[in-house]
Amino acid sequence: MLKPLVVDLDGTLIRTDLLYQSLFSFIKQSPLQLLAPFFWLAKGKSHLKTELANRITIDVSFLPYDPAVIALIEGERAKHRQVILATGSHKLYADQIAGHLKLFDRVIATDGSHNNSSHAKRDFLVEEFGNGGFDYAGNSHADIPVWESAGKAYLVNPERGVEKRALKKGNVERIIKSPSNQLGLWFKALRPYQWMKNLLIFVPLLAAHELINSVALLSGLLAFVFFSLCASSVYVLNDLLDIEDDRLHPKKRNRVFASGALSIKKGMLSLPLLLLVPFAGSLLFMPWRFSLVLGIYYVTTLAYSVGLKKVTAADIIVLSLLYTIRILAGVYACTLIPTFWMLAFSMFIFLSLALVKRYSELREAHLNGNNEKAKGRGYYPDDLEMISSLGAASGYLSVMVLALYIQDHATVAMYRHPQIIWAACPVLLFWITRLWLLTNRGEMHDDPVIYAVTDKISILSGLIFGIIFWLAI
Repeated sequence: MLKPLVVDLDGTLIRTDLLYQSLFSFIKQSPLQLLAPFFWLAKGKSHLKTELANRITIDVSFLPYDPAVIALIEGERAKHRQVILATGSHKLYADQIAGHLKLFDRVIATDGSHNNSSHAKRDFLVEEFGNGGFDYAGNSHADIPVWESAGKAYLVNPERGVEKRALKKGNVERIIKSPSNQLGLWFKALRPYQWMKNLLIFVPLLAAHELINSVALLSGLLAFVFFSLCASSVYVLNDLLDIEDDRLHPKKRNRVFASGALSIKKGMLSLPLLLLVPFAGSLLFMPWRFSLVLGIYYVTTLAYSVGLKKVTAADIIVLSLLYTIRILAGVYACTLIPTFWMLAFSMFIFLSLALVKRYSELREAHLNGNNEKAKGRGYYPDDLEMISSLGAASGYLSVMVLALYIQDHATVAMYRHPQIIWAACPVLLFWITRLWLLTNRGEMHDDPVIYAVTDKISILSGLIFGIIFWLAI
């Protein structure tokens, strides 16, 4: 008779960890109860898992299952071998997964009083099947004791150092590894292409005609680096909080944490480093006002991630403010003075861009047959027309602010030929009109700011815009 095959869940059958996933889902759902998990953990890990499982529902049909492990299980079942799911995750989740896959004869999992992990899992299996009376598939350091008492060991994408330790036992039957480029995965997680948004930091230097000031330019470069690292920490945190929603999205489900390509644990460990470097650097090398703006940016994005993104209208206001905050960061990094015209123009133009982003997402969901409220958002497909109207109006208001700026006494003093700036108004009108026409046609697939710096016509419009201001100087 064949020995039973015992399969671990987290990191083995699925490319994620349900404890960490449920923890981040809880934080997103109940941010004001952030400290509650620490009190639960004080009563034991099994108590923590139980409290989270009782509060957080996970759609097991969208979990990132490892196809190689599924194939292994199906192959062993074809031999009429008993297959058991043994996991440290809570029984509530394990039972749901077993019911969904219909591949397991039995489920052994954590309950309210027993944490089925590492030595506890080994002791239970040895008591049930005897020492060496079962084969075991796992992935982590916690699985080492179980492999030591197993007949054969199956290693699935083993953690660093695990393979070497497991091989010493001499019972490794098979090592399953999914090809991955860790550097490339982190590149995707940190989203450096999004750093182009932080070029807005240099806008105040351009507006003040200080771009050739080497001291101010160096300050701007440092501000760009610090802001970019801080932004990346936000992207990682946002992806961790949105894992459940991302897996339901046709494109976002391929993000590195949602797909399980990078573990949630690695994402958690990266957050302190990504925050420490920019904040320590800004406190040491930048004016205190810049550090304050950087802190406001982080707190605002955190509030957006855990709640404000679900509030109708508030989400787009916050998105537009986040763009404006970047301009303020450039102002204070280079010890300049923020002007009324700069803030007014940025408020309207970025509100228009935020509405473009929301319109594109909602339209795509509508075309995919989703006529209900957008997942994790506060909008319905019927709002598309209103969003379009508000977005176009906000964009045109930015043109009006530019026109009024030309007549300001301070502007007249800064430019030798201020009347030439009038030529910039039709250029901006053209760009905004084209942007919204493309958005309405469903041709806006990227973040609008990223689109603006990669689209050829937008780049040409920007060059003409800059030449006009240069001629005015």
